[in-house]
Amino acid sequence: MTNLRLRLLSYIVMAYMLLAFTWWALLLFTKNQDAFNAKSELMKIGMVAEGRVTNNQEFEQTIDYQELAKKYKRQEYMIFGEACVFVITLLTGLWFINQGYFREVKANQQRRNFLLSITHELKSPIASIRLVLETLMKRQLPKDKTDHLANSALKENERLHELVENLLLSAKLETAYQPLFEAVNLAELLEDLMAKLADRHPEANIALEKKEPFPFVRLDRYGMTSIATNLLENAIKYADGKPSLEVELSAVDKKVTLQFKDQGPGIPDEEKKRIFEKFYRIGSEETRKTKGTGLGLFIVHQIVLAHKGQIQVLDNEPKGTIFKIEIPIVE
Repeated sequence: MTNLRLRLLSYIVMAYMLLAFTWWALLLFTKNQDAFNAKSELMKIGMVAEGRVTNNQEFEQTIDYQELAKKYKRQEYMIFGEACVFVITLLTGLWFINQGYFREVKANQQRRNFLLSITHELKSPIASIRLVLETLMKRQLPKDKTDHLANSALKENERLHELVENLLLSAKLETAYQPLFEAVNLAELLEDLMAKLADRHPEANIALEKKEPFPFVRLDRYGMTSIATNLLENAIKYADGKPSLEVELSAVDKKVTLQFKDQGPGIPDEEKKRIFEKFYRIGSEETRKTKGTGLGLFIVHQIVLAHKGQIQVLDNEPKGTIFKIEIPIVE
């Protein structure tokens, strides 16, 4: 509310300045014209008295009059130029105020979305773990049920651990993250991750397509694990019905190419440039049904950039999204 008032006040001040300057510019034009008319009339009277001219046409053809006319014409141009510079400066200031205001609104919305999402993401596993512990303390259950509850608590704990890790990693990416390059069997890494994901989501259909045998490449194992985990989890999270995901892996022309192809709802073109922003999520937190904090794709993008690679968001056919990642191979 305060920012809106300041913005309105700045508009009022700028409007007043524009009107005031317009008035002064018109006044200067008028004064300049009056001064020119007075001096030319005085010059004309002097020349007539001296007998140098006899009429207005002869007077306007004299060198003295033409020099006087040029002088005052230059002054008009100067007044007009200063007016243009002032108006351009004022409009530029107005543009910067608007940009700053919209950036602030956007940042506030992102912070609000983040607080809403992080609150939900933290409360859910904490409440689940607490419920399991209270149940185990208050009741003597058969071993199979105890094991089931313990596994549920472990899964919620793992979810909480991943959330904290993402928060820490997102903070590190903006300040001190440096890839630790080592020889990595990327195909094996992906297979392990996909196997774990299949255990957690048995309903998902996940496939890996790669060249055989896939070579070892120098990459940051932790960073690549984070990239694959976030993209795989997103594909399952936002799937329509039964999740279906295909991962393509190749190493050609001294670069590794990874493509994550899902069959989800897809991403609108106008959102494709924004999904890598920190905390940004499509839609409103009040009506959103999917879990998340808006950090996953931000982390993916930053790690790809740290590897001097690039990431593209493409439309899949007949529906869904393709995340295509290209990373140069370090010798």
